[in-house]
Amino acid sequence: MYLYHYGIKELPFTLTPNTSYFFGLPSHKEAIDVLLVALKSGEGFIKVTGEVGTGKTLICRKFLNELPQHFVTAYLPNPFLNPAELRRSVAAELGVTLTDSVDQQEFTQIIQRRLVEISQQNKSVVLIIDEAQALPVESIEALRLITNLETETRKLIQVVLFGQPELNDKLALPELRQLKQRITFAYNLQLMNADQVHQYVAHRMRVSGYSGIELFDREVSKLLFRASKGTPRIVNVLCHKALMLAYGEGQNKISAQHIKAAVKDTEAANLGLYPMTLSISVAVLLSVLAIAAYGVMAGLEL
Repeated sequence: MYLYHYGIKELPFTLTPNTSYFFGLPSHKEAIDVLLVALKSGEGFIKVTGEVGTGKTLICRKFLNELPQHFVTAYLPNPFLNPAELRRSVAAELGVTLTDSVDQQEFTQIIQRRLVEISQQNKSVVLIIDEAQALPVESIEALRLITNLETETRKLIQVVLFGQPELNDKLALPELRQLKQRITFAYNLQLMNADQVHQYVAHRMRVSGYSGIELFDREVSKLLFRASKGTPRIVNVLCHKALMLAYGEGQNKISAQHIKAAVKDTEAANLGLYPMTLSISVAVLLSVLAIAAYGVMAGLEL
C-alpha cells in the first residue's frame, strides 16, 4: 500500500495486538507491574479493566511473554463458555484430557492431582482470561470453585481477569460477592494524554522502520488526541487513514486536514468543532487506490 512511499517495512497502525509495538505507556507498565507483584503474593484473583481499545489484549500478551519461567500458564482468549466448557478448556490448557461423562466432582479431583503435580515441580499455575466480561455468571461461579484448590500454604492456581468495565458490573451482582471478595489486586487502565499520543505515534512509526522527518507533529497529535480521547485503537485507525490520504496526494507529512478527513470517515472518532474541508474522503481514496492496484496487477499479467 504505502510502505515504499514512507520507507517502512510494515504497516505501523494495524489493529492486531503486536507486542513488538508495545510502547510502555505509564498505565500499561503499571498494570504489568501490579500483575507481577500480585502473582508473587500467591493469593486469589487479579483483575485488570479498561475501556474498549485501551490495549488490554496487548498487555495480556506482553504479560504472558514476561512471566517468569516457573509459572505454568493457561490462557483463555474467548471465555463465552458454560461451566462444562470452561472446565474442559482449563483442563486442556493444563494438559489434562476429560471424558465426556466427567462431572464437577471428578473434574475437581483430576485437576487437583494435576495442580499438585505442577506444584511439586516448584511451579505455579496462573489462569489468564481475556475479555472476562463475556463470562456467564454461572461460569464465574465455576471459576471460583476451581480456585478453591489449595495446599495448607498457598493456592494451587491463580486467576487473572482482563475485561471491559462491564466486568465490574457483573462482579457486583449479589450472587458473585464471594468471588469479588477474593480479588486481591485490581487495576484500571487509563487513556493517553495529548503528549502520550504524540510519543505513541512516533514510537509506532519508528518500530515500523520509519526514519525520516516527523510525520505527525504535535499540532496534528493534539487533533488525534481530541478525536480519540486518547484511546490507542482509535488513534491507530485515524493514523492509518491519514497516512493513506497523504500517500494518495504524494505528501510526505500529515496535515490537520488529513486528520479531519480521517475523523469524518471514522464513526468512533469526533473532533466536533472542525468542519470537513478536504475535497476527497478516505472512502473515495480507498476506491481510487484499489482501482490503481488492480490496474497494476492486470498490467503485470499481460
